[in-house]
Amino acid sequence: MYIPFSDINLQSRVWIYQADRKLTDDEVGIITQTLKASLDGWEAHGKPLTASGKVFEHRFVVIAVDENDELPSGCSIDKSVHWIQAIGHSMQINFMDRSIAYVGADHEIHTVLVPNIKRAVAEDILSPETIIFDNQVLTKAQWMTHWKTEAGASWLSRYFGQKSSV
Repeated sequence: MYIPFSDINLQSRVWIYQADRKLTDDEVGIITQTLKASLDGWEAHGKPLTASGKVFEHRFVVIAVDENDELPSGCSIDKSVHWIQAIGHSMQINFMDRSIAYVGADHEIHTVLVPNIKRAVAEDILSPETIIFDNQVLTKAQWMTHWKTEAGASWLSRYFGQKSSV
């Protein structure tokens, strides 16, 4: 059962999918409608899941499920991944992008490939104060408070202690 993202419980489990590029307004509209239709019928072992999904920053698809009502199963989680992959395939968008997204000095969202993190730190592209999107948050509450966070307060903090020329 689909409900608006603003109404889903703060302890709901979230999954964040990052597009490999900025989405257009039309793409956001299509993704939003597709998510609503898919999530409205989402089930685990025949029981409806209370869920929501929304596009943020024209770049991130966030899916949430209220585990207080019903726990998602492995199969239902796989189904949601397949939806995202199908949407991406039909729109030529890679939602399985695992690069680091950050907000640059120009207030635009940029990415750094994971293998290039050390270099980005050495070249001051990423600093402890750089705002990043931590897609590893687990709940809506964490998403609200820690999704946009300073790199130095995230899992990237380990890279700043070893800053040297690369």
